[in-house]
Parts: sequence; structure tokens; C-alpha cells
Amino acid sequence: MNRRADLISAWATGVGVGFIVFMLAWIVGARVTERIWAQPTAAIVAMSVAIAAGVIAAVLMGVRLRRSVHSEHRQLT
Repeated sequence: MNRRADLISAWATGVGVGFIVFMLAWIVGARVTERIWAQPTAAIVAMSVAIAAGVIAAVLMGVRLRRSVHSEHRQLT
């Protein structure tokens, strides 16, 4: 089995999850912040929260999947 390809695919999946979280956080955050602040403050706050949530989700999911791939390869050897 190709461990490197599995690790790359684990990180790519983590990035994909991060993008999904980013999009959902942006959609929901934009609606919520529009009701609290005026433009452009609402957009800036929503985008900041969405970026932070997306990056955190991508890193956490990437690390989690990388560890599972690493432990799976360890069990096979």
C-alpha cells in the first residue's frame, strides 16, 4: 500500500471538509450578522468567523484522518 498517497488524500479530505464548513459558516454568519451590525461590518465579521471555522475544521479533520491512516499502516506492518 502507498502510505504517502493515503496521507495526501487524508489531508485533501480535511481541506474539503474545511471548505464545506467555511461555506456554511459564511451563509449562516452573513444572515445573523446582518441583523446585528450594519454593512460592511457584518460582512467582515461573518467572513472572519467563516475563515476561522474553515481553517480549524480543515486542520482538525486533516490531523484526525492522518492519524487514522498512520495507525492503519502501523497495524498492517
